[in-house]
Amino acid sequence: MNDYAGDLPPRQAWDLLASDPDAVLVDVRTSAEWQWVGGADLSELGKRTLGIEWMMSSGEPNPRFLEQLGEAGVAPEAPVLFLCRSGGRSAAAAQAATAAGFGSAYNVAEGFEGDPDDDGHRGSINGWKVAGLAWRQS
Repeated sequence: MNDYAGDLPPRQAWDLLASDPDAVLVDVRTSAEWQWVGGADLSELGKRTLGIEWMMSSGEPNPRFLEQLGEAGVAPEAPVLFLCRSGGRSAAAAQAATAAGFGSAYNVAEGFEGDPDDDGHRGSINGWKVAGLAWRQS
């Protein structure tokens, strides 16, 4: 059993973001991943993805993660969906948010890039991009 609201496949996560005006998407990957790999684009929903690193580019945990959620305006009662590369860091972030009092913290299962294929490459089996959801690369 999860210590958070649950795991949502990317399409279901998109549907929740589209149907609930208070729902927020937080990308917990590193700033380098946002810049080089791209990220979810919620502009057609009139929303933006919040980028708050779970692990910093140095490989160290972000000691201010929960504080930064609050600074970004994420309300404890709002559904908050966490996204990472493949669903691991985002699950940990959802657990931490739940422990801190966020009532509806979800993990976006499969993440942005999804699981690796037989050649070790991501982005072809599952995940946000493979689901055909809006994203952009800088």
